[in-house]
Amino acid sequence: MTTSSSKRTLEKLLAPLEITFNGPDLWDLEVHEELFYDRVLAGGSMALGETYMDGWWDCPALDQFFDRVLGAGLDAKVINRMTEAWAVFRAWFSNLQRPARAHEIGEHHYDIGNDLYRAMLDKRMVYSCAYWTGADDLDQAQEHKLELICRKLRLEQGKKLLDIGCGWGGLAAYAAKNYGVEVVGLTVSKEQVGLACRICQTYPVDIRLMDYRCLDETFDAIVSVGMFEHVGHKNYRTYMEVVQRSLKPGGLFLLHTIGGNRSNRSSDPWMDKYIFPNSLIPSARQITAASEGLFVIEDWHSFGADYDKTLMAWHGNFNKAWPKLEPAYGQRFGRMWRYYLLSCAGSFRARKNQLWQIVFSRDGLPGGYRPQR
Repeated sequence: MTTSSSKRTLEKLLAPLEITFNGPDLWDLEVHEELFYDRVLAGGSMALGETYMDGWWDCPALDQFFDRVLGAGLDAKVINRMTEAWAVFRAWFSNLQRPARAHEIGEHHYDIGNDLYRAMLDKRMVYSCAYWTGADDLDQAQEHKLELICRKLRLEQGKKLLDIGCGWGGLAAYAAKNYGVEVVGLTVSKEQVGLACRICQTYPVDIRLMDYRCLDETFDAIVSVGMFEHVGHKNYRTYMEVVQRSLKPGGLFLLHTIGGNRSNRSSDPWMDKYIFPNSLIPSARQITAASEGLFVIEDWHSFGADYDKTLMAWHGNFNKAWPKLEPAYGQRFGRMWRYYLLSCAGSFRARKNQLWQIVFSRDGLPGGYRPQR
């Protein structure tokens, strides 16, 4: 297929979405390299992301472009079948998140630099969807989320909380300070451990560099925020079994996770290669199947639209800090990171991804559970 015919094919695909090449709207694509059309048509989402990183095209509002594309399901129409088939094959026959590989996500994503995350995130460095109800800014929205989690778990003085995927310790410090609990936090990121230990040093918080499967303790309550996306479909049941045996009778477990509308066994090729290797967004069906017979679902809270606003706030902070960060990270990284944040914002805006907080009990709470909002 020639470049001109590739361009015409893409124009026909984008026309119903009112997206044009070199057009006047914020969601239109500004193409700088004519080979762009051939490469994207042949390579799908991987080629789209890589050509952006290479500077072959720009878009004044990537989030609006992805909102239109993903909302119309165009991603399923323009896809490299060989790349997709290989990703599914790997995910089906290999356990990409087995214990020997548990620390890969930490090294690839979370260890790239605390300076980057400190500049991009809120003052507590909470790297997950904020809760914007009644909030005026990112700091307040993240505090609302932490408070919501603590209330949902019914935390109180003297209880012991396990935080699986504790990040830089924002939730652990908040719960220890405001609810008087003792906290054990697990992460597979060395950089997170170092900074979290400093952030939590005045509280009864124990931050450990540990895979969740190595745990052999019991807790009054367990929380996992933005970590289940790294577990993988082959390990969902194991994960739930670990949590179940670690939770004391009468205790509650809160799972905060991005959710997908369909059950998948592999993730987007570009996202897997450049941002979150070996990761997968779970579906409601996969979560309930993994927890069946182990837990009672007490509450299911969906607020995925809040992630759009959270990602746009992170992008705003990143842009402000980029002049100071660029010498250390380079231009190509900057384009990659913007593409990541804005494509995800567009996905949540299009409601292709969700955000769920699910509260589980081991055997069902006597008298029932009163949802917190």
